[in-house]
Amino acid sequence: MATSSPQAEMVGSRPVGGQTFLKRMGMSRRRWLEATQGYLFITPWLLGFLIFTLGPMLASFYYSFTLYNVQTAPRFTGLYNYDYAFNQDPLFWVSVQRTLLWSLMTVFPSLIGALLAAILLNQQLRGMAFYRTFFFLPHLTPVVAAAILWTWILQPDIGILNTLLDRVGIRGPNWLQDIRWSMPALAMISLWTTIGGNKMLIFLAGLQGIPESLYEAADIDGATGVQKFFNITVPLISPAMFFNLILGVIASFQVFSMAFVTTKGGPAYATYFYALHLYQQAFVSFDMGYGSALAWIFFAAVLALTLFQLWLQKRWVYYESAV
Repeated sequence: MATSSPQAEMVGSRPVGGQTFLKRMGMSRRRWLEATQGYLFITPWLLGFLIFTLGPMLASFYYSFTLYNVQTAPRFTGLYNYDYAFNQDPLFWVSVQRTLLWSLMTVFPSLIGALLAAILLNQQLRGMAFYRTFFFLPHLTPVVAAAILWTWILQPDIGILNTLLDRVGIRGPNWLQDIRWSMPALAMISLWTTIGGNKMLIFLAGLQGIPESLYEAADIDGATGVQKFFNITVPLISPAMFFNLILGVIASFQVFSMAFVTTKGGPAYATYFYALHLYQQAFVSFDMGYGSALAWIFFAAVLALTLFQLWLQKRWVYYESAV
């Protein structure tokens, strides 16, 4: 007599074994094998995330409640690091102020510049592929390389920019070492590297997704170019604007490399951004406990600002599928 397989065994009137488990999960054997293969493929990423991202995040959260200088064991102190940041650290609010000023100086100008560049590069002209590549090239320059390049350009005595200004009778300032000019100089470098970058490509994709029939209908109604821009273009690319705004705000809060290479936070803390302060405390002074607290304050601030922007989008972002 043939013996039945384990999957076909019966207990009373109920089949047991692997097939019953798959039926309970609502999956066929084929689907189960595909799911298993998928999990196996993402296992390296999951391990990397757990070991190199989530693990350090949880460790830093614990260290933020301790006094820890790497050389000695962490000593739990409760909210002391957070209280010290808000009420005792003289450079904390300086770095916050500089970072907020940097955001105001770079986020909206970069959005406007990227949108204008995308509009120019959306024209049907010969050689447009070359122009798009030309605009995108500065974005491909590494931040450190761009910072070094502009340090030479902005050199007060023999730099190209001051040399050109001198030829027209204007005495150029000491761009990176003057309290009044160091922040605008860094903002200029940042705009040079970001206007033609990812923001421009996102805007360009949004512009190319607008149906031409809308502009043709507006022409028939006698709409001007300005009216078409504010009543057709802006509403239909508002999701792209919103996406670029969120990424731009987050990136502006994370500014570090540009100032670290060019000014080291000077002169007189004029470019002393929050990320520089965090780096100084954690990796120069080796106060890892306080540095971790600064990192979590930064995380909470960025999260709150992003959630606020997500709430605010209902007032100005147009989604065609939501109409």
